[in-house]
Amino acid sequence: MRFVRFGLGGDEGLAIEENGTLRGLFVTDPEFPGTLDALVAAGGQGLTAAGEALRNGKTIAREEIRYMPLLSRSPKILCVGLNYRDHSAESGYAQPKYPTVFARFGSSLIGHRDEIVRPKVSDTLDFEGELVAVIGQGGSKISEEDALRHVIGYSIFNDGSIREYQHATPQWTIGKNFDSTGAFGPVFVTADELPPGCAGLVLETRLNGQSVQRANIDDMVFSVASLVSILSQTMTLEPGDVIVTGTPAGVGAGRKPPLYMKEGDLCEVEIERIGLLVNSIRDEVTLGREAA
Repeated sequence: MRFVRFGLGGDEGLAIEENGTLRGLFVTDPEFPGTLDALVAAGGQGLTAAGEALRNGKTIAREEIRYMPLLSRSPKILCVGLNYRDHSAESGYAQPKYPTVFARFGSSLIGHRDEIVRPKVSDTLDFEGELVAVIGQGGSKISEEDALRHVIGYSIFNDGSIREYQHATPQWTIGKNFDSTGAFGPVFVTADELPPGCAGLVLETRLNGQSVQRANIDDMVFSVASLVSILSQTMTLEPGDVIVTGTPAGVGAGRKPPLYMKEGDLCEVEIERIGLLVNSIRDEVTLGREAA
């Protein structure tokens, strides 16, 4: 099943996507099956029941809605750096033998078709197309063999990065959490619709129509199953936790000259069989311009 979280006229809703059509319900509707956060926590049976309810809902016009970040109450958003060897090489790092993990926070997230904001303090806003794995069944000390049973679904992320802030300290978190830089969506796809761990699927990022990143999910150093297992050795994973699994080579900082995003650009991240995440870029409005 494929779910979309959306807003329309001040109301929030949830829709199921089938054959290119959205049908859904609003939180104010008596038949509303619950938020995606709640459904993920309820597990596969909750999603199945929700799908049936949403199929009997209203037809939702894509052009009228605002796509929202898929989850709003994730206990943890865990991002993985340097998870493709070619990206590690272009970034000047030796390939780590252990995942490089940093945190994202919900305040940085935006949805499909929202604008990624280039902050006025920087001109190094970079793109990073990535696969997202969402935890449905929590656990600690999970074996790699059992790990994928804990993943309930997948989505797409653009980990917009402010490079000089990212590299101002050995810890990357500050450069990865500027407001309106983490695009998440547009669709949550249940794991049963995709190959285990999304093996074999192709990820591509395009900037203004030009392909800038292209890789197979199989190229990841640490697979989805491996990441779930490794992370669970140190922390208890919880339903709704999001794992952003890393980006391949081709980022703007790795190019000569660098290729950073600027106002008016259009960035697209597409993952085979999942969907297409599209965001335009705008500059942060200064107080002077805002007042004008």
